[in-house]
Amino acid sequence: MKAEMVNQLVRIFSTRVSFTQDDWDKLLAEMTFKVYQPKDFIFSFNDKPNNIYFVIEGIGRYFYIDQEGRERNKSLVRAGGAFASISTLVENSPSPFYTQAITPCRVAAIDYASLVKLAQVHSNIMAFLLQLFERLVLKKEKREASFLLLSARERYQIFLKEFEGESHLIPLRHVAMYLGITDVSLSRIRKEMDLT
Repeated sequence: MKAEMVNQLVRIFSTRVSFTQDDWDKLLAEMTFKVYQPKDFIFSFNDKPNNIYFVIEGIGRYFYIDQEGRERNKSLVRAGGAFASISTLVENSPSPFYTQAITPCRVAAIDYASLVKLAQVHSNIMAFLLQLFERLVLKKEKREASFLLLSARERYQIFLKEFEGESHLIPLRHVAMYLGITDVSLSRIRKEMDLT
C-alpha cells in the first residue's frame, strides 16, 4: 500500500513542481504515510502538530467548535490539499481548530522543520513550499470574498464546481457548515436548483 500511496503522491506533486530523483529521495525519507477513517482526527484543538499532512486521497475538514458547542467548518480539503496548523508551525501556538477525515483519507506527513531544511538546500522543494503557502493565501482570500460578496446559492454553486464528482461524498450538514448556512437553507437552495 505504501508504494501505491507514494505513486499517488508523485502524481499530485508533479502537477505543481518538477522534482529531481534526489528531491524525491530526500522528501520520501522524511515522510510517513497513514490512512484515516471517516471521523478520525488528524489533529485536534490545542494540539501542537509539527507536521504538514498532504492529502493523497479522500476528503477532510478543518473545523472550530463555538462556545455553544456547535461545529463550524473552516475549510474542506481533498486530494492535493494539506492539513496543517500554521499557528503551531510558525508561532508554536496550540492549534485553534480540529481536523478530521470525512471520507477515508490517505495522507503523507512530513515534519515542517525538516521540510524547511530540505527547501534550503533543494530549490525545487523551496519552489513547492512557496507554492503551498501561495495556494493557502489564495484559497483564504477567495473564501473571504465569497462570504462578503456572494449569496449562499452562489457559494453553493462554487462548491459544486470545486468538488465536482466528489460533492456527493460530503454529508450535507458539512456542506451547509462550510457555506455558513443552516441545513434548512441548503435544503431550500438544493430544491430551487432541482438537486433533491
